[in-house]
Order: sequence, then structure tokens, then C-alpha cells
Amino acid sequence: MSNSIRKWIFVLLVPALVVLILGSVGGGAGHGVALQSANIDIHDKQSLQNGAKYYVNYCMGCHSLKFSRYNRMAEDMGLNEENGLTPDDVATLLKKNMIFTYDEEGKQDQIGSLMKSAYSPKAAAEAFGTSVPDLSLVGRSRGTDWIYSYLKSFYLDSSRPMGVNNTVFKDVGMPHVLWELQGWQEMEHAEEGAEHHGEPKLTLSKPGSMSPGEYDQVVRDLTNFLTYVGEPAQLSRKMYGVFTLLFLLLLFGVSWMLEKEYWKDIH
Repeated sequence: MSNSIRKWIFVLLVPALVVLILGSVGGGAGHGVALQSANIDIHDKQSLQNGAKYYVNYCMGCHSLKFSRYNRMAEDMGLNEENGLTPDDVATLLKKNMIFTYDEEGKQDQIGSLMKSAYSPKAAAEAFGTSVPDLSLVGRSRGTDWIYSYLKSFYLDSSRPMGVNNTVFKDVGMPHVLWELQGWQEMEHAEEGAEHHGEPKLTLSKPGSMSPGEYDQVVRDLTNFLTYVGEPAQLSRKMYGVFTLLFLLLLFGVSWMLEKEYWKDIH
């Protein structure tokens, strides 16, 4: 194999290996707790719609998505003319079911508005002692498995101000807003004098309105939605990436054959 071919292989493969290594190192961060696999599908529009519904109703009272707009979200989730909805239909659906914030004049926000929270930073700081974070980029900063595991890992802890703690995010400062759906979990403690090994174990002491399987699906949909919000372009970016790799592979084949033809009389 000639030096030019080796150079092409090096240029094409080494960056890909670096990305894979960095991804495997960063993807499992969870403060020492093994994360559960979210197993989401970013192209599942029904899951995204369901996740958006639960986010708006349970999370957006405190956590904004200030880099997202309602109309862009609706378009990406299939609420468009391709599925039989007119622009007026989409506007009506969003205003009735998702837009619960108002501008300074007391008018309901429009479908092109940013997805802000109704909770002012000042009020949040007074209630929680700190500002409530925007979650636009949590899917990218924390990762899908972290979000999924976090939402399943709240447990009762009377020593905490909100009465709950979290095995993934120790001493978390927020309440368990989904407790009505999941119910209450308690931490299993080792018997006195016995050694406690392995992961912390949570047991459901008081069931919620949903079965564990139903709650898992809600959390999976929420995770899917937050993953989408963190990078809406990934709905098409991954497809473009496949096409780019196929093009590079074709270019490599053509370059290799051209190199053989060019040097055949010399070799």
C-alpha cells in the first residue's frame, strides 16, 4: 500500500476514533451512579409530542426553553400541513394546550414566541435560594441517559428542604414535580452491621397514578423531547452525516483507483 493511501486512511479514520473515544468517556457521567439506558428515538414524533405536553404541564412552570420557539417545535413534531393541519389549526392547538405565558401587556404569547417560563428569576431565587436553570441545552450538557435516570431517581429524604433527594444528583434543590405520576420512592438502607455494596436501591413505597411501566414511558418521552430541544438540527443532521460519509467513501474509492492508474507504469 502506497504512502498516499495510508495518508488518506489516517485522515479519514483518526478523527472518527477520537470522537468515539470522547463520546464513550463523557456519556457515562453520573456522579458515580450507573445510568439507565433511555433508549429514545428522536424521530418518533408521537413521543416528542407527548414529551412536550408533559414538559409544558409539569416542568415549564419553572424551567424555560429560551432557545426554542413554539412554531419551530410544532413543525418539527409533525404539527403541520403535511399532516392535515392548517396554520390556523396549529396556532389554535398551541395556544390552547401549550402557551400559558403572557407578555407585559397581559396578552397571551404568540406561536412565534420563545418558550419562556412564567416564573420570574427573582421569585425563583427567593423560593429556592438560586435562579432556576433554563433547560434548552440540558440534553447536550448532561446526555439522554442522565436525564432519564435523574427523573426516575427521586426518593423521600426528610433532611432535605424539599423533602426529597436524588441518587443521580445528590442533594438536589428541586422538588419531585412528577410525584403524582410516579408516586413516592424510598431508599433501601443496609441492615446495621452489614456492608452495603452496589448501587443504591429505591423501592416504591406509595404508588402514583401511573404504573411503573407507564411512568417509564413518560420519562422516556420527556427525555426524548429535551434531547430534541438541545439540538433540533439533529433530526436532519445525522442523515446528512450518513450522506457525507458515503460520499467520502466513494471519493476514497475513486482516488484509490486513480492512484493505481497513475502509478501503474512506475510500480
